[in-house]
Amino acid sequence: MAPTAVNSTALPPSTSTPVKPHPHQPPGEEVDRSIFPDGFKTSGQHPPLYDKLYPYSSFPKHIGGGPTVWSAEEYASHPERWTHVFSEAEIAELSAAADAFVAQELPLTGINPSNFPLPTMAASLAAMRNEILNGKGFILYKGFPVHEWGNHKSAVAYVGLGTYIGYPVSQNGRGHILGHVKDLGEDSTQIDKVRIYRTNARQFFHADDSDVVGLLCVARAQYGGESDVACVHQVWNILQAEYPDVAELLTKPVWYFDRKGEVSKGEEPYIRAAVMYLEPSSSDEPTNPERQQHRVYCKWDPYYVRSLSRFSDKGIIPPLSAEQVHALETLEAVCNRVKLHMILDVGDIQFLSNSHVLHARTEYRDHPPESGMPRRHLMRLWLSTPASEGGWTLPFPDNNERKRGGIQVDDTPPVARLDAD
Repeated sequence: MAPTAVNSTALPPSTSTPVKPHPHQPPGEEVDRSIFPDGFKTSGQHPPLYDKLYPYSSFPKHIGGGPTVWSAEEYASHPERWTHVFSEAEIAELSAAADAFVAQELPLTGINPSNFPLPTMAASLAAMRNEILNGKGFILYKGFPVHEWGNHKSAVAYVGLGTYIGYPVSQNGRGHILGHVKDLGEDSTQIDKVRIYRTNARQFFHADDSDVVGLLCVARAQYGGESDVACVHQVWNILQAEYPDVAELLTKPVWYFDRKGEVSKGEEPYIRAAVMYLEPSSSDEPTNPERQQHRVYCKWDPYYVRSLSRFSDKGIIPPLSAEQVHALETLEAVCNRVKLHMILDVGDIQFLSNSHVLHARTEYRDHPPESGMPRRHLMRLWLSTPASEGGWTLPFPDNNERKRGGIQVDDTPPVARLDAD
């Protein structure tokens, strides 16, 4: 692992943490392992604990130096600082682990470091995990042999690699722990029903409902579909300096986020939350001398905010105010000012923090059917890194759950399809 791409160390996710109940799991009962092979169920989406939210006056006026504050200029001309090309030895180790896992005929939904051992890569992966959580928040791996391995082996190796960062959580109401970013011809204007990753539309800057997101490029589009990332802490500094009214509004829990029908029994179809948060204090948080307490982090997706007119038109929730529209437009504009642009080639894997990095993609167009070329295809992971294992402390009820976040509808089982459906 290039020392300029990863420069710190941390322990990999534990595989021995005892099962703990969460809101979808009755206290004192384990989940059905015939449904959830690893004994854990994705916690799902929750409103914040409002009494743990900090007022705007508690937020920093400026976030000073540190690994989480960076500019695109630092990295645009130095890709060696954020890319790592897999060595032949690393590919051989991933290949052997994938072949051994497949030979055991285990479900991919139950993969973890104990049944996908990477003994010589574990230390560098732990350092990479720490860099994502506590450093610049992103890395790009290159040279994953997707064409040579095919979708099945590639998926096994990719998910197995991801378990060294966090625990795969469900990404939609169908229980997909292995997602597929692919244009399925759905109408991107129907934002109250359609998930944008299933279209070829532009994605504005956002964070996914997990601690870390991974994207493996299996096939590229004819044009477009390129990636941008923005440093939340740099964005915050600009907002505080130039648009303090916007910064203040983003810290207030007056924003409603759509759940687009992916709701368990008894849950509301939307969540009222803030956009910018401060980490709360936690007496049971493990000691981490590298951690800056009360760090600013962001939970945001404009599509989920703009899609709620079916409720606001009926007076069930308030419509977006003029100030809120200005705030979301300003946030997008500032992200575009500071973005780092990158292009994912076939065999590239991008891992991003969803706490202090926002990401976007450009609109794209696939090759025409008569070309014989495949459609753009990215395999996606949402990974949980609970606070009890070094993740960010969040003012949400599932803060210490192993599989916090994600999207879970009732007892929908986890699945790992090899292509979009």
